[in-house]
Amino acid sequence: MASTPSNGALERWFDLHAHGSDVRTELIAGLTTFLTMAYIVFVNPAILGDAGMPKGPVFVATCLIAALGTALMGLWAKVPIAVAPGMGLNAYFAYVVVLGMGLPWQTALGAVFISGCLFLVVTLTGLRERILQAIPAALRVGITVGIGLFLALIAMKSAGIVKGSPATLVTLGDLHQPSALLAVAGFFAIVVLDRLRVPGAILIGILGVTALSFVFAGNPFNGIFSAPPALTPTLLQLDIPAALRVGVLNVVLVFFLVELFDATGTLMAVAKRAGLLLPVHQPRLNRALLADSTAIVGGALLGTSSATAYIESAAGVQAGGRTGLTALTVSLLFLACLFIAPLAGAVPAYATAPALLFVACLMLRDLVELDWNDSTEVVPAALTALAMPFTYSIAHGLAFGFISYAVLKLGTGRAKEVPKLLWVIAALFIFKFAVL
Repeated sequence: MASTPSNGALERWFDLHAHGSDVRTELIAGLTTFLTMAYIVFVNPAILGDAGMPKGPVFVATCLIAALGTALMGLWAKVPIAVAPGMGLNAYFAYVVVLGMGLPWQTALGAVFISGCLFLVVTLTGLRERILQAIPAALRVGITVGIGLFLALIAMKSAGIVKGSPATLVTLGDLHQPSALLAVAGFFAIVVLDRLRVPGAILIGILGVTALSFVFAGNPFNGIFSAPPALTPTLLQLDIPAALRVGVLNVVLVFFLVELFDATGTLMAVAKRAGLLLPVHQPRLNRALLADSTAIVGGALLGTSSATAYIESAAGVQAGGRTGLTALTVSLLFLACLFIAPLAGAVPAYATAPALLFVACLMLRDLVELDWNDSTEVVPAALTALAMPFTYSIAHGLAFGFISYAVLKLGTGRAKEVPKLLWVIAALFIFKFAVL
């Protein structure tokens, strides 16, 4: 069947035939990816709202940076990878930097901007891959798992399943409350739907709990559609001088390292599944690395935490997406989300908590990659993972991991296995604990 003029233009721009794809397949793949990650438009405003940021503008910033970053991936890099504010990074932003350290959210945005600029520099100079290779695989696993445990603690606290206790630090919450019961039901619904391969399982869970909250938890319903809220309260509100005064090691380095592992690891994983790791595809991957680096800077300017490539993009690849048309479809759907602000504002924390907990559970699967016969690899990874939730700080988890890895390798006569960069980072963290 002959292509329409618009399909012909899409074919030429994205070279669909050469990738064994067509417009219909790419559109379906884009919808699939969007459904698996659209939960971020509800979760991100909820998390950053806890940090005192206005939820309406954060919702707009989330939709815009997801649309713009993903469009850059689609139109420029021409890869089927979507971008949005990252889970874990938003939690670090809200609960550690703002609430834990007591910094204004404007200062935290300044730190995100600086980390994004640094990320852009190391990408342009080719240092990004070299830095990633210098971090041992065991520590990368520990970081992923630790962020997962950190998200799990936040999720269960938001749902009311756990609460603070003077005697035991944490204890069981009141499970008789409608919010806790709805969160538990939402979590099980998400897991079941995901296992049954229902597209958008997380999104369905969030919306389902939200709908039930109007009936059983007294949550007011203010409609679904409206014009987008004004972006002014968060647009260009970042405070870069204040972020520099706080210190690069305290905040910026953590943002940078987590962005490095999260974004690069995701890009490589999705690219591998899409068959894009051959040398002929290297220019597209290089542009993809630049696209996600640019999205971090753009997100800080708009008013949201660090944006990153999303592993949920693999769902679209599984559905047949192979080109940037998949990403462009996701981008347009995020733009359409701008008009559901009333619904986003009505989503309670206990409705997004099941999504956080489910994502956290999935992040723990990386534990199987550890060499459990080598304690000099396992212990630093475990300390990294355990310190993050128990100290309520991703930064402290990183510090424990880097320092313990260097000390254990040195103590067992295997100092040569420690990359030079790791010695530098470990020394910086020791200096931080000893002096700052």
